[in-house]
Amino acid sequence: MKVTRNTPDQLILSNTPWPIGIMLVIFILCFVGAGLFMVNEGSEGVWFGIIFALFGGGLGFGAFCVFVRRVQVILDRKSNSILIRRQSLFGYDSVEHELSNLSHAEVETTTSTRDRTTSKMHRPVLILEKGMSAGRHPIVEAYVSGRGAQRMVDAVNAWHPKRKVDSDSQSA
Repeated sequence: MKVTRNTPDQLILSNTPWPIGIMLVIFILCFVGAGLFMVNEGSEGVWFGIIFALFGGGLGFGAFCVFVRRVQVILDRKSNSILIRRQSLFGYDSVEHELSNLSHAEVETTTSTRDRTTSKMHRPVLILEKGMSAGRHPIVEAYVSGRGAQRMVDAVNAWHPKRKVDSDSQSA
C-alpha cells in the first residue's frame, strides 16, 4: 500500500497488488499452456492434458479472485469524509465514514508460531471514536509482513493528528 496523494485537503492511500496478480496470471498460463500442449501431442495424454489445464488454471483463477483486490482510501477534509473503496474481479464496494469521527490509525498485529518460529503480520486500522460506525475499521483485510502497515498508519496520523484531550475541562 502506498500514499498516492498527500495534500492539506486530501490523503489518498492505494493498494493494487500487481506482483501477486502477475504471478497468478503466469501460473494460470503455465498450467493451461502445458495442458494444451499435452492435448496437442496426441490421443494418450488428451484427457490428462484437459484435466491438468482445467485443474491448474482453475486453482490459479480461484486464487486470483481471492487475493487480487484493489483498495483505495480517500480522506477528504473538504467533504469531511473517509471513503474506502474495494474492487475485485466480481465487483466494487464502497464504504463512507465521517472524517470528524476519526480518532487515529493504528497497526493491528497477529502472531503465529510454527516450528518454533514466530512471525508477525500487520494491517493498518482506522479507529472511529463516535458515530454510527464507531469502532475499528481495517483498511485492508489481509495481514502482511513488513513495514507497509506502519507507513500507512504514520501517514494517516501525520495528516490527521490525534485530537488533544483538554486537561483544563471540568469533569463531573
